[in-house]
Amino acid sequence: MKDLTASEFAMVGTRAPRRDARDKIHGITRYADDFSLGGMLYAKVVRSTRASARLVRVDTSKAAALPGVRCIMTAADVPHNVLFTDVPGQTTVVGALRARTQVLAADRVRYFGEPIALIAADTEEIAEQARGLVEIEYEDLPGVFDPVEAMHPEAPQLEETGNVISRWRVRQGDVDAGFAAADVIVEHTYQTPFIDHAFIEPEIGVGWLDEDGVITIRVATQVIEHFRDVANVLGLPHSKVRLIAPFIGGGFGGKEDVTVEVYIGLLVWKTGRPVRLLYTREESIITPTKRHPFRMRYKHGVRKDGTITAIEAEFISDAGAYAYLSPLVLLYAMVHSSGPYRCANVKVDGTAVLTNNTPTSAFRGFGSAQPAFGYESQMDACARAISMDPLAFRERNYVCKGESLPCGQPVDHAVLLTETARRAWEALGPSCAAPPGKRLGRGIASTLTSFGRIVWLHDWSAAWVELQMDGTIMVRIGVPDLGGGQASSLVQITAEIFRIPMSSITIHIGDSSLTPLAGTTTATRQLYMSGSAVHKAGMELRAGLLEQASSVLGVPAAALTMDGGAVVQVDGAKRISFQELAASCSRSGRERYRHSVFHAPAGKVMDFETGQGRVFPDLTFGSQAVEVEVDEATGAVRVTKLATCYDVGRVINRNSVEGQMEGGAAMGLGYALTEEDILEQGVPRTPNLMTYLIPTALDVPDITTIVLESGEGSGPWGARGIGEPAMVPTAPAIANAVYDAVGVRLTQLPLTPERVWRAMRDAAP
Repeated sequence: MKDLTASEFAMVGTRAPRRDARDKIHGITRYADDFSLGGMLYAKVVRSTRASARLVRVDTSKAAALPGVRCIMTAADVPHNVLFTDVPGQTTVVGALRARTQVLAADRVRYFGEPIALIAADTEEIAEQARGLVEIEYEDLPGVFDPVEAMHPEAPQLEETGNVISRWRVRQGDVDAGFAAADVIVEHTYQTPFIDHAFIEPEIGVGWLDEDGVITIRVATQVIEHFRDVANVLGLPHSKVRLIAPFIGGGFGGKEDVTVEVYIGLLVWKTGRPVRLLYTREESIITPTKRHPFRMRYKHGVRKDGTITAIEAEFISDAGAYAYLSPLVLLYAMVHSSGPYRCANVKVDGTAVLTNNTPTSAFRGFGSAQPAFGYESQMDACARAISMDPLAFRERNYVCKGESLPCGQPVDHAVLLTETARRAWEALGPSCAAPPGKRLGRGIASTLTSFGRIVWLHDWSAAWVELQMDGTIMVRIGVPDLGGGQASSLVQITAEIFRIPMSSITIHIGDSSLTPLAGTTTATRQLYMSGSAVHKAGMELRAGLLEQASSVLGVPAAALTMDGGAVVQVDGAKRISFQELAASCSRSGRERYRHSVFHAPAGKVMDFETGQGRVFPDLTFGSQAVEVEVDEATGAVRVTKLATCYDVGRVINRNSVEGQMEGGAAMGLGYALTEEDILEQGVPRTPNLMTYLIPTALDVPDITTIVLESGEGSGPWGARGIGEPAMVPTAPAIANAVYDAVGVRLTQLPLTPERVWRAMRDAAP
């Protein structure tokens, strides 16, 4: 079947207005919080005020006696009180410990804020009052809050199998020989913090029992497949639970794991009434999950000509109190540990460890953002150690197409790293003199980020594309749209295939009962996976419709094309409208729809002893360059210029690509300079947006976006994912710029004014 070529595109690559733009601008879009039902109950979660304790007594009698309270549930009321045990699609089989999460704490609490009880009442105010009436008696237990300490055998153990939940390793060549061949050895230890997703929409959902006995939950989630988790907890057939994901106000990985849906399902099941549960901002921040803090020791061997001879690294990841996705996050970190650089001799060890801190899990840049801070800081440090320009040093060592990363991950497609780095650096323009009392510095970072799931998980996505009787096209696909334009991109792909306006296409997304399942909106996989599923279904339907038109018009299918809602002869002699074609299909019995499944290429499981092998289907490469201004008196860092350049393979919607690049850089700026979820003995000390500081419009400079198209990605027409890669280089680029400005390398994020000021003071003669 002939596909379209780049020269034939009509819609792909344009700045077509997003399908959801108008409704969002006018406030018409109904998010999960905009939905209500008559007779609805309001839910609250009773949470632990201890980070490590035994539950001696949970007394709900006073709360239950409060007028208006309709239901209180504790662990004893939950049919199956464990999540993520044998659920397909979860990461439960990765690492030494299967992921296990308590629905409600039963005998002990393992972190501050762990759910203990659920309350449903007539009003939110009553539910909140009842929450304060629940009496909990604790017996404090020793806790462990440092992952290094948690690895000691004598440390308090969170699981019977121990606190270490996964270990990974990468081995290639002979690192001892590599270091012996080096002229210079550069070694630093880097630390990254807990950070919060801080999405604009807190966790929210409304559930009800329909006339068929199905529990339906309309919830802000990245994973409608969690209907299975709700059903498993309740002991119901999967067909008796339905999840609907409306448009979502941001996720960034924070709505990938189960959030409120199981609690809503439990209360609907218990009361038979509609139930609404909304987390406050404080609840959202103190509850799971966060980005993993990493401690990373990096050691590089370098020759004077700029060749990297050896890389040794050690990662320790804080998983918090439950495993969640920590084993996989660490695996991703191992694959990304050397960055986009070749090296013959590599040794990397990684460990994920349970502590009594808030659990950690998926976050934008899943496992790639933390090591990027380490390896890109090292690239600058290595270059300066041999008096080489940092950009030239990188160009000397960039991996090339046809090579493999040190972990054995093949690099099958174009690697335009030199182009992205040079274009980003040039976009900063000429340097200016620093204002009085300020120091100016510039830095660059080049990174790689995987997209798509691990190849041995056999990922797939399904789509339904149908020609309606009125000549319009309908798409059904179970994609949750997080605000990144996932649904709109699928409409644009469909419009390209059938050469009709986007307004002639209706799309239904995110319904576990009524749309074909498309997998999670995670791993920067939806354009690749669901875009490919829609492309496959659309092209198959297109071919069938051309055959039908051929029989009606008496013209060979090869001489027909589509344009403006009709099939037309190439020379314009004959045509049949889509509406007429739909009627013809119905009369002849030809299908007017295609349900297609796209299967990602599968691969062998990696060698767990050496870490060698293919892990991901594809990678996105890019660079960012920044200029910073550092205040000599306070240490405050202000980013004055930021340029970001990526090879996205093929642009589907230019506005969406540039929006992701700008938004990713802004999020990366927060990671670099301000964001830190501070825990003291497991207790959150930054529980709101007054203390947990995200960048505002005043903190983000104008961002220059430069988009390259190699046409060699794994997605539709060669597209590559950009959602997660867009934030990964920002923090190391800023750290390198700060070094350029003050001559001191900071190795701990965020680069707060106090840390920068102390570093400058300690380095002063």
